Amino acid sequence: MSSFKKFKDQVQQQANLMTKNNRILYITDVDKNIIYEMYQEAFPTGTNEIYKERREYDCNSCKSFIKRFGNVVAIQNNELVSVWDIENLEHPFNVVAKQLSELVKFAPIRNIFVADQAKLGTDHSVSIDSGKSTTWHHLYCEVPKSFVATKEQSIEAKQATFRDPKNVFERSMKELTVSAGETALELIDQDALYRGQEYRGSIEKFLSYKQQYDKLEEKDKENWCWVNSLDNPVVKIRNTAIGTLLVDLSEDMELDQVVGRFKKVMDPNNFHRPNPVYTKKTIDAFEKKIEELGLKPSLPRRFAVLEDITVNNVLYVNRDARKKMTTSIFDELRDSVPVSTKNLDKVDTMNIKDFLSKILPTTTNLELMLDSSHEGNFMSLIAPVNKDAPCMLKWDNNYSWSYNGDITDSMKQRVKNAGGDIDGVLRFSIQWNDNKDNSNDYDAHCIEPSGNKISFMSKTNSLTSGKLDVDIQRPTTEVAVENITWTNLKKMREGVYTFIVHNYHHRGGTSGFTAEIEYGGEIYSFSYNKDLKNQDQVVVAKVKFSRKTGIEFLESLDTTSRSSREVWSVKTNNFTRVSTVMFSPNHWDDQQGNGNLHYFFFLEGCKNENKPRGFFNEFLRGSLNEHRKIFEALGSKMRVEDSDEQLSGVGFSSTQRNSVIAKVEGNFTRTLKIEF
Repeated sequence: MSSFKKFKDQVQQQANLMTKNNRILYITDVDKNIIYEMYQEAFPTGTNEIYKERREYDCNSCKSFIKRFGNVVAIQNNELVSVWDIENLEHPFNVVAKQLSELVKFAPIRNIFVADQAKLGTDHSVSIDSGKSTTWHHLYCEVPKSFVATKEQSIEAKQATFRDPKNVFERSMKELTVSAGETALELIDQDALYRGQEYRGSIEKFLSYKQQYDKLEEKDKENWCWVNSLDNPVVKIRNTAIGTLLVDLSEDMELDQVVGRFKKVMDPNNFHRPNPVYTKKTIDAFEKKIEELGLKPSLPRRFAVLEDITVNNVLYVNRDARKKMTTSIFDELRDSVPVSTKNLDKVDTMNIKDFLSKILPTTTNLELMLDSSHEGNFMSLIAPVNKDAPCMLKWDNNYSWSYNGDITDSMKQRVKNAGGDIDGVLRFSIQWNDNKDNSNDYDAHCIEPSGNKISFMSKTNSLTSGKLDVDIQRPTTEVAVENITWTNLKKMREGVYTFIVHNYHHRGGTSGFTAEIEYGGEIYSFSYNKDLKNQDQVVVAKVKFSRKTGIEFLESLDTTSRSSREVWSVKTNNFTRVSTVMFSPNHWDDQQGNGNLHYFFFLEGCKNENKPRGFFNEFLRGSLNEHRKIFEALGSKMRVEDSDEQLSGVGFSSTQRNSVIAKVEGNFTRTLKIEF
């Protein structure tokens, strides 16, 4: 008995080491009955004889322990370690342990180890025979609570929390390629992926793990996945937007298609936030959790003001930005006249990086001219009400931003809502009845280079991929749109495209229409303010298309006919003074890896007409992801209050193509087209 007591103590010590030194343990795919049979049969002849009714080392308590812990292993240095891997065991237990170790470790891991109770087996028992008591020792151990199932989380549920991420991670390692990750990084470096910078860190981590995985022998890969799926941010990358892109690249999809699909996924117009469901109980739970996190003071948000920003994070400040400008009635009249952009088509073009490094440092006055295509670029900088509140964002400051969320008035969004294709190669859209005063039946027409006319009479040209996919016959109380698009670059004919608006039926309307032509991510906007008589036709533009050079405007509506409208108190098609230029807060103080860069131009007199969200889940630091439902509910309710003092203007993402006309005064005055 003394020799078994020593063996039992050594097994117990090994079990304690395994549960102490490893956060999780695993069970291999060995049947619990087979391992117990092996335990009995492994004893050499003469060392496990019948004692009274059964063999000496055959008891129900030891059987219980072996069935519940005998096939448990840890993974150390990518090698399996079992409870039987004990050095310096005495005979015959060294023989038994060796055979059990080989049996357990030969099988693959089936799942993680979760016990139904903390005590496995029985430590010892006492029997009395003829008045004499005998103490019997059994295989036994106690496991920490972290390994034990609870009423709230069953064995199966607890196993799933580790098994499912491992399976997803393993699938990513098998199916995604190093080449896909490297190509994705190249696309990000080229600013070819909308909001791609947000995923640079994730892709770099994926590549690090993928390169390790590919170097392993096949037999070692699954164990490696079990270990490295624990608390690994790369685990679920395959199920994210960037994971979809990596899948497409791994499957050798054409790059243009890959980039287009990614942009469609990331387009905020395609993103719908859930409407949180509230009860008094959930609200109380929300408040308790926020207090536990110490973030209650961080929740109230307000519009940021210039005094909030440190000098080192400001790229440009107009000297008069803090002064209140006094204007006369004549100044206001001058400002109400739209600027003729007819002569702006040939202004110098400069990318944003060159503009910031070569032009902005010597600029004394900067003005931007915005048009209707920039409506979605309007944004506000948001600050914490409590300056000293803990930061809850991914970056090292508590400042965020909110773009114009009311995008339903944009023509592009209206076309999309009407079922039109806004992702084609070339798009021609028209809109009218904005003020519910024009029920005329306007039609969008296009004469293609071959002479074929796309209109309501012939909506589709399969030879060129051109189609009229939104056709409004009679607007009533709704704003009306029509849309013609070409979806296949290879099918499109090179030559001149003539875009026309035709008043098919005059029904008393007195206003005109607006129109957009989009190609290569750039939108050209036009406005015609005159009434169209019955059967009148207006040529919006004639453009020459070439696959190599894109589109060239041969003629178009006189740009002086463009109308000026107000967005956030800023008149479009007029130059508006810029008060401040800066990067988005996730790139302040030379921070990197916190998402894509935005360029913010704050405008004098610009006032957000909405009550924007104070924060978005996309901005929250990673440790708060598990509470995202709470923050989504809070974010939808906690809005920034109106304020006359605010930093609002327009923002441009470094990963989305756009442009704006700027008038710069410094050593000399010049007009530039800044491209993003």
